[in-house]
Amino acid sequence: MPLRQSIRIGAYILGRRLRRVRRFPLLVELEPLFACNLACAGCGKIQHPADVLRRRMPVEQAVAAVEECGAPMVSIAGGEPLLHPQIGRMVRELVARKKYVFLCTNALLIPRKIDQFEPSPYFAWTVHIDGLRERHDASVCRKGVFDQAVAAVKECRRRGFRVTTNTTFFSTDSPRTVVDVLNYLNDDLAVDQMMISPAYAYEKAPDQEHFLGVEETTRLFREAFGDGNRRRWRFNHSPMFLDFLEGRIDFPCTAWAIPSYSLFGWQRPCYLMADGYARTYRELVEETDWDSYGRGNDPRCANCMAHCGYEPTAVFATLSSLKETLRAVRSG
Repeated sequence: MPLRQSIRIGAYILGRRLRRVRRFPLLVELEPLFACNLACAGCGKIQHPADVLRRRMPVEQAVAAVEECGAPMVSIAGGEPLLHPQIGRMVRELVARKKYVFLCTNALLIPRKIDQFEPSPYFAWTVHIDGLRERHDASVCRKGVFDQAVAAVKECRRRGFRVTTNTTFFSTDSPRTVVDVLNYLNDDLAVDQMMISPAYAYEKAPDQEHFLGVEETTRLFREAFGDGNRRRWRFNHSPMFLDFLEGRIDFPCTAWAIPSYSLFGWQRPCYLMADGYARTYRELVEETDWDSYGRGNDPRCANCMAHCGYEPTAVFATLSSLKETLRAVRSG
C-alpha cells in the first residue's frame, strides 16, 4: 500500500486492539449488483435468476452499510460494478468519507464511464487480468477482452489514476504462465500494484474442473516466486500472505475481517460462500459460527487459499511481530 494508507490502516488495527475489539473489518466486499457483461467460466455470480440480476443497490444503502461496519477500505465488486447507473456517485460518496475504494472491473466499460471518476489517493481501479492475451480471453470466454483491458489500463494511467490488477490462477496455469503475466503487468504495463489468488471452487461456476488444490497452489507459487521474482514484483499483499501461498506458513481463516455486503445483506461467511445472510453487521459478527469455517473445519474450504480469508490473518500476524513489520516495510 502507499505509505499514507499503510499508516492509517496500521493505526486503525492498533486502535481496535487497544479497545480489545475481538473481530473488526479491514475491508468490505461491496457487491451492489450481480449482473455482468461477461460470463467467465470460473465465476458463479451471474447464475442468479433474471430478476436478481436486474436489481441495483441504491447508493444510500451501499454507503450506509460501509459506515455501519466502519471498515477503512472498500472493494466494489459484483458482477461488473460499472453496469451500475450510479457507480460514479457511489465512489464519490465513499471517497468523501475518506474510505479507500478499489473498484473491481473487467475494464470493458471504462472508456464509457471514466469521466465519472477523478484521481484520488482514496481511489484505485482494480482490473481483472487472468493471463496474457490467449489465456485471459479464454478465461473470460470472449476474444478481444485482453486488448481492451490493456488499453483501458493505459488510459487510466495516462489520466493519473492509480491502477491495480487482480489475477486468478487455475490448474491450467504453470509457473511459466504466472511469471509471464506478472512480468507483463509489473514491467510492461507498469501497474501500481498487483494482487494474485488461486481460484476458489464456486459451487455454481460453469467450469468445475480447473480449480487448484492446496498442494498445487503452493507448488505453483513457490516455483513462480523463484529467481528473485517475488522481491521484484509490486504486490499488494503482505509478505506473510505470500509466504502462505508458498506453503511456508499456515494460517487460520479470518473471513470476518473482510465481510461481504450484497443485495441480500451481510453474507455468511464470505463473498465466496453463501450460508445465509444477516440484516446487520453486528448480527453477522456476533451470530456467525466463525470457528466452523476455514481449512480443516469445513470441507468446502479444503482448497481455499483466497486472500479474503487469509490475507487479514497475515496482516494481523505481521503487526504482532516487530521483525515481520520491518520486513513488510522493507518490501513496500
